[in-house]
Amino acid sequence: MSERTGRATSGATGREFGGEPLLRVRDLERHYPITEGVLKNEVGRIRAVDGISFDVYPGETLGIVGESGCGKSTAATSLLRLEEPTGGEIVFDGENVRGYDKQELRKFRRRAQMIFQDPTSSFDPRMSVGAAAGEPLLLHGIDDRAARRRVVENLLERVGLEASDYDRYPHELSGGQKQRVALARAMVVNPELIVADEPTSALDVSIQSEILSLIDDIQEEFGLSIVFISHNLGVIREICDRVAVMYLGEIVELGSAEDVFDDPQHPYTEALLQSIPRPDPRRRGRRAQLTGDVPDPANPPSGCRFHTRCPKVIQPDGLEMDQQQYRRVMDMRESLAKGNLSIEELTKLAVAEYDTPSEEQVSPADLERAARDEVDLPASFNDPAVDDTVERAISQIVEGDQAGAVDTLAETFESRCERTVPETVAVDGDHTAACHLVDG
Repeated sequence: MSERTGRATSGATGREFGGEPLLRVRDLERHYPITEGVLKNEVGRIRAVDGISFDVYPGETLGIVGESGCGKSTAATSLLRLEEPTGGEIVFDGENVRGYDKQELRKFRRRAQMIFQDPTSSFDPRMSVGAAAGEPLLLHGIDDRAARRRVVENLLERVGLEASDYDRYPHELSGGQKQRVALARAMVVNPELIVADEPTSALDVSIQSEILSLIDDIQEEFGLSIVFISHNLGVIREICDRVAVMYLGEIVELGSAEDVFDDPQHPYTEALLQSIPRPDPRRRGRRAQLTGDVPDPANPPSGCRFHTRCPKVIQPDGLEMDQQQYRRVMDMRESLAKGNLSIEELTKLAVAEYDTPSEEQVSPADLERAARDEVDLPASFNDPAVDDTVERAISQIVEGDQAGAVDTLAETFESRCERTVPETVAVDGDHTAACHLVDG
C-alpha cells in the first residue's frame, strides 16, 4: 500500500481531505488458534484478518466491503481492541494503540466508539434506553445522574427521537429507533472516530435510508471520521469517500469510491459491483459468475486467494481456451482437491439423472458423463490437446485415482494466480489493487 501522509483525497461524496490521517493501520492481523488434545496444542490458525493496511482521515468515511466471512467485522473489533490483534500496527492521532495500557485504552475508547449490527442485542432489556445511552458517560467518570440525563436527552433529539424516549425500554422501540439510540450512545462521549459494523443490515429497507442520512448528517455536524462496514455496495457508494474491498482476510482493492465503483481493477470487486440489482434491462446477463464457496480462512488458497473463484483467472502461457471453459476446468480441479467427484458421488448422480435402474448397472461411460455434468464441462473444447488432458483426468477419476487426476490437470492448466501472491500496486494515484492482471 502506498504511504499517503499529507495527501488530499476526494470521494463520491465530494468531500476533501488532507494532512495527517487520524487512524493509520498497517499489516493488521487477527488470527484464532486451532487447538486439539488435552494440552490444547496449536495445529493451525484461522486467519480472519491477515495483514490489512489503510488510513482514515479527519472527517472521512472509509467503507470496508466484502462477502460474509471475509473478515470485515473482525477487523472492526480489532481496530478498537475489543478483540486483541495478533499482529500489525494501529496508530490513532499519532499514538500506538496496541501499546496502550488499560487506562490509556479507556481514554482511547472515549475518542473512538463502535455501533454494532443488531440494535436489539446492543441493549440490556432491563435498562431504559436513556440509561443505556448514558452508560459510557458513567464509565468515563460522569457521576452526576442529572447531567448524564441532560446530555442524553439532547442527543436523542439530535438523532430524531424525543427527550421523553429516555425512559422507554428496548422492547418499546422499533429497530430503527433502537439504532438511533445506539448512534446517540456512540456520540455521547463526543468521539472523533466511529466504527459502524453493518449498522443498517438488520433494519427494514424503508428504515435503512433514514439511518444512513442520519449518520451522514451527524458526521457533517460533528466532523467525525467513520469506518463503515457493510456487505451492501449500494450503501457503501451512498455514504463513503473511500472504499476498501476485503476478501478472505485481505484487502484486494482500495481507492476513492468514485475510482472503485467506476473503474474497478480487481475481478472480485467487479463481481460484487455486478451483483448489485439494477433496473436496466440492457444490463441483463452481464453479471459476473462467481463459482464455488468462500474458502476456509484456516486453510486459504495459495497465491491469490481469489483464484479458486475468479472468473478472470489467468491461463498458463500457450493456452487459449474460452475463459468460461477454463474456469470450469479449474472448478473441477478445486472439486477434486476437496475430495469431491468420488466414484460413490458420481454413481449416485448417474442413477438420479440418467434413468439408470440401479447403482450396480452404472457404466464407466455413465460415470464419465456424470463427472463432466457435475462441473458443467462441454463434450469437447475444440482443442485436441485440451480434450486429451481432460479425458485422461476423467478416466483417472472413474478409476478412483482422484489424486492422479489432480496432477494430470495441473500439468496443463496450472495458473500463475495459484502459484504467486500478487503485490498491491498503485493503479492510479491512491487507487491500489492486488491482482496479477494489474501488476503485469
